[in-house]
Amino acid sequence: MRRPIESGLVTERAHLPLLRGLDLPGVRLLVTDTGEYAELLAPYAAAKPGEAVLAAPGPASRFLLYFTSGSTGAPKAAICTQGRLAAAGDSLARHFSVAPDDVHYVCMPLFHGNAVMADWLPALAGGASVALRPRFSASAFLDDVRAYRATYFTYVGRAVQYLLATEPRPDDRDHTLRLGFGTEAGAVDAARFAERFGVRLVEGYGATEGGASVQRTPDTPPGALGRAGAGDDLAVIDPETGAECPPAVLDARGRLLNGSAAIGELVNRGRSLFEGYWRNPEAEAARTRDGWYWTGDLFFRDAGGFLYFAGRTDDRLRVDSENLAAAVIENILARWSPAAAVAVYAVPDEVAGDQVMAAVALGKGERFSPEAFSAFLAGQPDLGTKMSPRYVRILESMPTTATNKVHRVALRRSGFRCPDPVWWSPPGARGYRLLGPADLDGLLAAYAAHGRSELLDR
Repeated sequence: MRRPIESGLVTERAHLPLLRGLDLPGVRLLVTDTGEYAELLAPYAAAKPGEAVLAAPGPASRFLLYFTSGSTGAPKAAICTQGRLAAAGDSLARHFSVAPDDVHYVCMPLFHGNAVMADWLPALAGGASVALRPRFSASAFLDDVRAYRATYFTYVGRAVQYLLATEPRPDDRDHTLRLGFGTEAGAVDAARFAERFGVRLVEGYGATEGGASVQRTPDTPPGALGRAGAGDDLAVIDPETGAECPPAVLDARGRLLNGSAAIGELVNRGRSLFEGYWRNPEAEAARTRDGWYWTGDLFFRDAGGFLYFAGRTDDRLRVDSENLAAAVIENILARWSPAAAVAVYAVPDEVAGDQVMAAVALGKGERFSPEAFSAFLAGQPDLGTKMSPRYVRILESMPTTATNKVHRVALRRSGFRCPDPVWWSPPGARGYRLLGPADLDGLLAAYAAHGRSELLDR
C-alpha cells in the first residue's frame, strides 16, 4: 500500500541541482521532462473534464504557498486559499473588462503572484486564452505578441526596462496589445513605453500576502497608484513614532517636495486578507503587530488621498539624519537619458548613518560621463541636497532575482567593493572621479577608525 504523502514537488531536470542536499521528507518528486512522468500521465490521455472525483474544496481550502520575491530579504511562504485567489481573479477580470476574445501573454514566472494572480487568474475568470512562455525574453516579446495576438500582459519594472533597451524598430506599434499591468515601472519608463509601443501601462499594488491593495480609479493622477481598496483602511505611518505622516506636498509637475516628512510605511488598519506565513510565526507576528497589517512598503499620500509607491522599508536611507526613500531617488535618476536601468540603495557611511549609492546600467552605445551626470543632477529641482549619490556603480546589466526584480540584496552586499567601475564624489569635493585603490584604502581605514568596518560585510 502506497504511503500517503504530505505534498509534491513538480520540476524539470534543469532545476534538479537546486534540490541537492535538501531534506524533503514526505515530498513526492515529479520531474516533468522524463519518461517516468510521461508514463504517469499516459492513463489519463483520453480523460475529459468532469471525470475526476475530488474532495470538494471550499473557499478556505489552502490552494498553494506563494514565496515573497526575496529581492530585499529572505523569502517567506505566504498562504493562499481558494477563496482569496478566486476573488483576485474575478476582481481584475471585471476591472479590465477581460473577454473571451482576449489573449493574456504570461511571460513572468508562475511561482510568483504576478503571473498567476494578475495574468492567469483574470484570464480564467473572463474566459480569455493564455499564451504561456517558459521565461521572459525581451528580444522575443513583440514576436510572441504578434504570433499569439496577445492583448494583455503583466510585468515588473525590470522587464519594462529590458524591453525599452531593445533596438527600436519601425513596427514597434504593429501589434494587438491594449494593456500592460504590473508594478514598479516608474513614471518615466511608463511614459517611454507608451510613446514607443503605444501601450498603456497600469501600475497596481497588491501584496503577495493579500494584506493590502490599492485600486486605480479614472481620476488617479499621473504617478499615483490609486486609493485604498474596498474595505481597506490604509494609512501612511511613521514607523518610528507610530503617527500618521502628513500629506505630500507636490509641485506643479507632480514632484515631491517634503519626502522626509510625508514618506512612511503603508499600514492596513482595517480588515486584512493576510492568511499567514507557512511555519513562520515570527515573520507573521512582525507583519501583523499592534493589530495592523504592516506592508513593509514605503508610500506617501497626497491631499486628495491618492497613494504613491516610494520603495521598500529596507530601501529607506538615513543620510545626515534625514530619511530618504530609494524609489524616489531612482525615479529622478531614471530621467537621465543614457541610463537604461537604475537602482538606488544604502551603503553605510564611514562615521554615521548611510550614504546613497546608485547602480546604473547604461543604454547600448552609451558611456558614463561624470561631467554630464553632475550637470544632470544639478538640473533636477526635486533632488534634495542629501539625495545625490556619493557612489555610482556602472555595470553592464542589473542583477535580478528569479522574478525579474532588481536583486538589491546582492547590490547592497557588494557596496562599493565590486568588480565594476565605481565613481564617487568625496566629501567636500565637486563632481565625480573613479574610486581607485588609494581611495578604497582610505575609506576602509576611516571605517576601521570609527568602528564601523563590520557594517560593510552585512
